Amino acid sequence: MNFVASLGTLGGSTLGYVVPFLFVLSIIVFFHELGHFIVGRWCGVRVLTFSLGFGPELFGFNDRHGTRWRVAAVPLGGYVKFFGDANAASMPDVQKNELMTPEERAVSFFHKPIWKRAAIVAAGPIANFILAILIFAAFFSVYGKLSVTSQVGVVIAGSAADKAGIRAGDIIVAIDGKPIAAFADIPHVVEPLADKTVPIEIDRNGARATLSVTPTLREQPPEATNPVRQGQLGIQPAREQQNPFQALWLGTQEVGNIISQTFSFLGSLVAGHGDTRDMGGVVKIAQISKHVAESSGLIGLISLAAFLSVSIGLLNLFPIPLLDGGHLVFYAIEAIQGRPLRETTQELLYRVGLAFVVMLMVFSLVNDVIHPFAG
Repeated sequence: MNFVASLGTLGGSTLGYVVPFLFVLSIIVFFHELGHFIVGRWCGVRVLTFSLGFGPELFGFNDRHGTRWRVAAVPLGGYVKFFGDANAASMPDVQKNELMTPEERAVSFFHKPIWKRAAIVAAGPIANFILAILIFAAFFSVYGKLSVTSQVGVVIAGSAADKAGIRAGDIIVAIDGKPIAAFADIPHVVEPLADKTVPIEIDRNGARATLSVTPTLREQPPEATNPVRQGQLGIQPAREQQNPFQALWLGTQEVGNIISQTFSFLGSLVAGHGDTRDMGGVVKIAQISKHVAESSGLIGLISLAAFLSVSIGLLNLFPIPLLDGGHLVFYAIEAIQGRPLRETTQELLYRVGLAFVVMLMVFSLVNDVIHPFAG
């Protein structure tokens, strides 16, 4: 058992939630801010601070370029502060920028061309997408991609399938007389058959055979007053190994699918068809992180980090002042009208953006408490 999986031994303690959550969040935040940092350096901007977390510094160091790398006391995010920023939200320090010398202007974020500023801002969310692509690609390369066919990859010892004589490599042809075309068809057919003995037709190395199987009863969720009774066989699909190029393409597709599903969910909310209970915040992410750590260990947490990295990257691109997307809107307006928005207008919009983000966080927190993750 690795050190992350061993967190399950902490039971319901606070550490059991906090450590997996901070592990996942730190990966996402670090790569997001690293995107800003790298592109900022490429564009010739002086980087004052790279902070993992907010608030008082716990420890840190200065690199040879004068950047302060720090870990702060409140680990719920991070920031990169460029020369010319007034604060961690990258609001411009107008008075200081006006008094800069030509040498200082050359390394100031707000004196760079619009396209460079936009590239630096967009680099954070893009880094989140790249991180997710690389994680998914690594999984596809090492573990393979789940096959869409009905071929069995793993038979769990002692399961209904194991007792029936099903082996890894068998292709499920039919269950209880119902044809099976893909592995995804199996749960739909099996779930109503709990504790019922039914015929299952398989193809083993080209030869057809019919076995008898009794799907095991599973009640989901087990702690519910009236849990749903489901049958299960205890099998997992086969995996198809991928070369690095195929894995990268599949990783990119996976990120695209997550983005598409996110927009579909948001569209359903706007249309009034979605369920706001599916929206989660810090508490729900911590609950999921603990569950994943206990069930899948380090590998599961890294996979969760990939999924959340896409979500956070996409969220940051929303046109909300204070977020990266809001900055990009400001730059687009500046490019169109030939001058930046007035300082008072920007400050007002930042306040509106902050209020929106705070309200979203409060709503998510309340939603997490009312509708906790069931596992």
